[in-house]
Amino acid sequence: MEAPDGDERLCRTAADWRPHELRELRQAGTYLVDDRGRIIEVSAQAQRLLGRTADELLGRDAHDLLHRGRHGESLPRSRCTMRQPLLAGGSGQGELEWFERGDGTLLPVSWLLTPCEVGAGRTGSLVIFYRTETAVPAPPGPEGASASMSELDRLALLAETTTTLTSSLEVEETLRQLVRLTVPLLADWAVVDLLTEDHGVSRAVVAHHENGVVIHREDLQGPMPPVPEESPMPLSRALRGVTATLVGPETYQGTPDSRIAVAQRKLFRATGMHSACIAPIRGVREVVGALTLGRADQPGAFTTADLLLVEDIARRAGLALDNARLYERQRRVAETMQRHLLPQLPVVPGVQMTARYVPAPHASQVGGDWYDAFHLPGGGTALVIGDVVGHDLDAAAGMAQICNMLRAYAGAQRELPSTILDRLDRAVMRMAQVTMATVVLAHLEHTDDGRWLVRWANAGHPPPLLVEDDGRTRLLEAGHGPLLGTGLRPTRADAEIELPPGSALLFYTDGLVESRTHSLDEGFGRLRGRAADLARQPLDALCDLLLEGVRPKDNDDDVAMLALRVP
Repeated sequence: MEAPDGDERLCRTAADWRPHELRELRQAGTYLVDDRGRIIEVSAQAQRLLGRTADELLGRDAHDLLHRGRHGESLPRSRCTMRQPLLAGGSGQGELEWFERGDGTLLPVSWLLTPCEVGAGRTGSLVIFYRTETAVPAPPGPEGASASMSELDRLALLAETTTTLTSSLEVEETLRQLVRLTVPLLADWAVVDLLTEDHGVSRAVVAHHENGVVIHREDLQGPMPPVPEESPMPLSRALRGVTATLVGPETYQGTPDSRIAVAQRKLFRATGMHSACIAPIRGVREVVGALTLGRADQPGAFTTADLLLVEDIARRAGLALDNARLYERQRRVAETMQRHLLPQLPVVPGVQMTARYVPAPHASQVGGDWYDAFHLPGGGTALVIGDVVGHDLDAAAGMAQICNMLRAYAGAQRELPSTILDRLDRAVMRMAQVTMATVVLAHLEHTDDGRWLVRWANAGHPPPLLVEDDGRTRLLEAGHGPLLGTGLRPTRADAEIELPPGSALLFYTDGLVESRTHSLDEGFGRLRGRAADLARQPLDALCDLLLEGVRPKDNDDDVAMLALRVP
């Protein structure tokens, strides 16, 4: 059985839990839950009533596995009457509630719950349940568990939390929305502690609602001490994924058992919180962090019913943060892979040369845009810009193959750019998975009389841009032919131009000019106008400012750029 939340102590078999230690009752089932609400022992009668084996029950969260509404719907934890005495460490009972059996049918039950010892220094609860044959109205909840919000408001908040938090794939935005949803509606302080990838703790958010605005206390944020393995203090337990807890300043009046408890005592003193809820933020497989909501200016202490709501909110935040972290991790991998596929630029005496690669702003997949530059046999420099159709690993693989084949063909012998593209096109058609791509291949040459010449051929790519020293610009649209991989056999042509002294030549991919809301001609016009204004800027600044001022805001593509300037 896989351990939920990454807790190695749950990696046990049914035999390890020794379910026979629970005494059998003739008509009632019994099971034990630990302080996280997970089933750790179960009687044979409970297995028969639930239609589930011990292996199907042990180590599972009792609420998630069993508790259902009248029509079989899953219940949010804020509506779970069994969670209130479980969190409060007290006894409780319930009538006419429903458990889901192994075959999907509903079992109407009444239950009793009481706290007990489940191991050395560990507490849990014993649950006794039996089938209910007649409808009995549920008793009122325990004293002091009344909610500060109506049930309808709670459900609306949970629905908004789910919708809002899952709409973003950025950790910072998810945390910002989490604060907005909870402050000042539930509390005037919100604190989020996150577990880092190196198993440390970072206090990512300390936010306070004051005079109608949310103020972030950066002086209280930053790295935190490590989480002790056995500490019973609320934050340490939450960061280990144990359970949600109601706390107050009195919780930290004793001698702190760890440095993280010292940090918590300082937090309560600095914020003036008189009541707080601390809940674990759980992802799909592991604990992500802990959420603390505190009241300093707001009157009234949190109740166990409030704690259930905060616990539900934290669970939803955990799923959103888990997704955001996974997305950011995939994005970093994709960007690293893309950058390692791009080359180092050669040194050409007298010529300035630079390149840029910017990944798609809202995608985690590696793209097919690339640039290249290398010395040619017999003198001169090859300049390449290309874009493989697609935005996935197949596109990246196709890009790598085409880039390497182009280098091989161009470096084997001196041939015209159009001839090399013809050979490359035929090679692409022989690939196991035919890849369509656009490419510009240009040869830069320095003549004996001091001129700089560029000869190029274009396979379906946006035309290079010539930017002269006086601000005149021109799109080099000659030498244009079909893209690679179409199966056509076009007659490709070469074009040639002499670069004026001090001029810059810009190669780029379509992500720089394409937009879903404007025509391509408008994109080219914006590029030429901006380049004219920046004609005398240093080459690096020219590229950076073009990316900033020309790239459309609704662009969803990578951008590769290769630029050079002659003396």
